[in-house]
Amino acid sequence: MPDFDLKVAGCEAARHAVAPTLFFKLALSQRDPPVFIQSVTLQCQIRIEARQRSYAPAEQERMTDLFGAPARWSETLNSMLWIQTHVTVPPFERDCVVDLPVFCSFDFNLAATKYFHGVQDGVVPLLLLFSGSVFYKDEEGHLAMDLISWNKEARFSLPIAVWQHMMEIYYPNSAWLCLSRPVFEALYQYKRQRGLTGFDEVLASLIPASDKRLSAV
Repeated sequence: MPDFDLKVAGCEAARHAVAPTLFFKLALSQRDPPVFIQSVTLQCQIRIEARQRSYAPAEQERMTDLFGAPARWSETLNSMLWIQTHVTVPPFERDCVVDLPVFCSFDFNLAATKYFHGVQDGVVPLLLLFSGSVFYKDEEGHLAMDLISWNKEARFSLPIAVWQHMMEIYYPNSAWLCLSRPVFEALYQYKRQRGLTGFDEVLASLIPASDKRLSAV
């Protein structure tokens, strides 16, 4: 049975995808003695290892919606599932690099989006857990199949700047907000009645004028 190691060699934003997407450069290197691998059907679960980094005071304030007050983080700050994805690895013998697509959302109803928005600098520690099947040629040249060992994993420190750059490509100077239909209809009626030109103006008019952050609208 072939045995190979996996690691993430880098990450970059896809510029022309339908939705915000990161490509993780996944490197597979086969241990000796190598055999010819026909293909690998690779599933990957990516988890955010939230405890593996420190948080500046401004980041702690932005994370309260997700983890509560920092005083409770010893109980609430835990690893969380980000996404599950997959890729088919083409034939190789010694090593290869494939793009593992990770589709991202700017929906603030999702915990992962809140987390990435809350981190302002540095990196996000990730744990990638792998499963799947490997198809290869045995010693007699016949096609064989084995399951990938359950303990295959890789760690990667994702620079938060990469995620921020990706979102700026797809949502320049904006954020995505999902509303229930009744709330949207109420805001739309409010907009029409007051002759406001956009929903930025609608929401800004509902925020107390004493809030200094309005100066950025």
